[in-house]
Amino acid sequence: MVKYVDYTDPKIKYSFDVNKSNFFKRDNQNYINVLGEQQLNSLENVSLLDIYLSKDIVVEPHVHQNAAELVYCISGSATVSLLNPFTKKIQNYTITPAQVANVPQGWWHYEIANTNNTHLLAIFNAPTPEAIFGSDLLRLTPPDLMAHTYSMDVNKWKSTISPINKTTILGPSINRNDPRQQHYPTNNYPQQPGYQHPYYVPGHY
Repeated sequence: MVKYVDYTDPKIKYSFDVNKSNFFKRDNQNYINVLGEQQLNSLENVSLLDIYLSKDIVVEPHVHQNAAELVYCISGSATVSLLNPFTKKIQNYTITPAQVANVPQGWWHYEIANTNNTHLLAIFNAPTPEAIFGSDLLRLTPPDLMAHTYSMDVNKWKSTISPINKTTILGPSINRNDPRQQHYPTNNYPQQPGYQHPYYVPGHY
C-alpha cells in the first residue's frame, strides 16, 4: 500500500529526538529507542530501532513479518544470527563498527552483544516494524498443544517455560536468585494487567 504524505499540512514534522522515544528498557546500559511514523509523521517506508547492549545480552529471537531489517553496528560488536528458511541452517554474522548484516523480511533472527557498550541501529523498510517475539510464541501457545504436537510431557513443558511470564525482548531474563545477575535491575516493561506498550502489541511494534 502506497502512503501519501501531505507536506502542506502544518502538523507534519521533519525532526525528532529518538532519545525521547523508549521502546524497551532493561537497565541504563540495555535499552531500545524507536522511531516510526508515530514519532515522525513525515516518514514513509522507513523506521528504526536504536539499540544499546551490554556483553552477552540478547535481542531475543523474533521475526518482522512486514519488513526487512538492516543491522548497522555503531560501536562495540554483535553477532547477528538468522535462520535461513531455504537451507534450514543458522547463519551467524559478527559485525563491528561500520559493518552491517541484512535480515530478509519474515526470517527468524536474533542479536547477541559481544562487548559492553555495543550500539546498533536497526533500519526497516516499513513505517512501523511489526514483530513476533519468541517469548510470546513459547508462553502464549497452549502447553497441551505443544505437548501433543511434539510428543512431550506437558508438565515438563510447563515447568520449562514457567520462567517466561512476559515478553522478554532483551534477555536473559533476570534471576534474582543468581548472584551473577543481581547487578541488573528488573526491567521496566510494564506488568499491570491489560497494559499495552504504546509501540507494542503481540505481533506489532
